[in-house]
Amino acid sequence: MDNINLTNSEWYVLDCLWENSPMTVMELVAALGERPGWAKSTTITTLRRMEAKGLVLCQTLGRTKHYSPSVRKDQAVRGETRSFLDKVYQGSVGLMVSAMAQDKSLSREEINQLYEILRKAEEGET
Repeated sequence: MDNINLTNSEWYVLDCLWENSPMTVMELVAALGERPGWAKSTTITTLRRMEAKGLVLCQTLGRTKHYSPSVRKDQAVRGETRSFLDKVYQGSVGLMVSAMAQDKSLSREEINQLYEILRKAEEGET
């Protein structure tokens, strides 16, 4: 699954499933119930949509459905990062880093991390 585009609700569900899966509807309802505006019906509707999109797998054991993620977290993160870059910075990592640096929001530690990431990329270690 290359082009992963998740809604906030789908992120919430997948975060739970990446942390602990498989989970039943009721386990997800309990885990997600702390979020404002989140109800059992929201969980069921979101799971149904996610199953149709191929984001979760459902296995029925007896009368209980158990859900697992069908996408890895790193895949979803990469897809969302690419979508964000394309939407906000026309796909340019340079423009994004430049905007952050001009805003003075990068700490010395973050700058050092960027240097290390770039060094690895240059050496083909990514």
